Amino acid sequence: MSGELQEKILQYLEGHEIVDSLKLSENLQEDHQKLVGAIKSIQSLGDVIVAEPQSIKTWELTDEGKQICQGGSHEALIFNSVPEAGIPQADLMKSVPNAKVGFSKAMSKGWIALDKASGLVRRKVPTISDEVQEHLKLISSNDFENVALNFKQDYKKRKLVQEITTKTFLLKKGPNFTTTITKPETDLTPEMIATGSWKTKAFKPYNFEATGILPNSGHLHPLLKVRTEFRQIFLEMGFTEMPTNNFIESSFWNFDALFQPQQHPARDAHDTFFLLDPKLTDDSKFPPDYLERVKTVHSKGGYRSQGYRYDWSVKEAQKNLLRTHTTANSARMLYKLAQEKEFKPSKFFSIDRVFRNETLDATHLAEFHQIEGVIADYDLSLGNLIGVLYEFFKKLGITQLKFKPAYNPYTEPSMEIFCYHSGLGKWIEVGNSGVFRPEMLLPMGLPEKVNVIAWGLSLERPTMIKYGLNNIRELVGPKVNLQMVHDNAICRLEK
Repeated sequence: MSGELQEKILQYLEGHEIVDSLKLSENLQEDHQKLVGAIKSIQSLGDVIVAEPQSIKTWELTDEGKQICQGGSHEALIFNSVPEAGIPQADLMKSVPNAKVGFSKAMSKGWIALDKASGLVRRKVPTISDEVQEHLKLISSNDFENVALNFKQDYKKRKLVQEITTKTFLLKKGPNFTTTITKPETDLTPEMIATGSWKTKAFKPYNFEATGILPNSGHLHPLLKVRTEFRQIFLEMGFTEMPTNNFIESSFWNFDALFQPQQHPARDAHDTFFLLDPKLTDDSKFPPDYLERVKTVHSKGGYRSQGYRYDWSVKEAQKNLLRTHTTANSARMLYKLAQEKEFKPSKFFSIDRVFRNETLDATHLAEFHQIEGVIADYDLSLGNLIGVLYEFFKKLGITQLKFKPAYNPYTEPSMEIFCYHSGLGKWIEVGNSGVFRPEMLLPMGLPEKVNVIAWGLSLERPTMIKYGLNNIRELVGPKVNLQMVHDNAICRLEK
């Protein structure tokens, strides 16, 4: 059937220079959509025909418009229902359908008036001309060109008419016009080569821009894509990646080595996941001299500090937990660095998972990723930290930064980092930073003039901003949409 319709189109076009597809469908007594399908099939054969797309806009009456066309507009019906002596408004509103619209329109046109003293509606003019009905009759008879556009737009708002756009084609003969349909070959077969028939056959041209079939493969999670980009930034800045494969940590390295007191609220079970088995770490695994210096600086003070002045307990330091930050790994690396014969300035980074006993909501999980950068060198100051942070965030495409004083047990001074988010139109917190305290560094054995600057931020928040996610549970956990993982492009941060 499709082939027959294509031949009918070509035969009709042979005797005409230009043909409109809508008129052609009337002449051939075929549905216009079917005709369009046949035209597109002919176009696939090559330059047989030229089809230029056209748009025709027409106006049609809605069901309500058709009723007005027959019986009169709502405002005219209201006017005709008002007797010479007047009528109570309540009775008038019951007299005709759509009385509320009709009353409002009749009042605005000055046809009727409401006497507030008596409550009667009276006529203000003796007769009226129902312009709405006249216009709708013109539109009904396809004479909508004689109705001004502003009237048609008003009737469209009142849902009396609707604008119909019909897409058609203007057909002409193409360079290779023919009334005989010959489908081009798509394959060169051995038989064609053997007989030589390929020389006389027309072949369909190859579409070298066609998208191939995607091979089956795995897909990187958005967190992994952003993590890779952050890791590359640290490596470009000369940082060395710290080993962070120990999710289970002792309280000694997680808290005590960072000069965080044993009565600190963060060490409570409400904030930290403590292990039941194994509950404690063998204290022989802690460096004994370092353990003693940490105990002293907590309980008695030292290094020009008075300490916290409490009875430090090794049993409290032995408690095992799921690490609450990767700064515990930074403490291990700095202690290892202090044991070298000669101090060498170093830069470390890590990106790995940490655990907090948080209440779950749209922006918080009980486990998340922490990005941490640490620089150890002689005579580093707060100015060095701010300069490094500007350089680091500039590589993320963030140039507008603000810093706010904060408190951390193991850094002094400490700063919260804010950046301006142009999409949200406000400043948002993106991380924390500071200079490690002497009470943390000097017991490790680092030289007195060595300072350590550090900063940390989460991986999830920049990933949510990058991929437009509002709920962290759409990024991590059982509610993750695997199609989202499949569809999202690779992460590219502006550097």
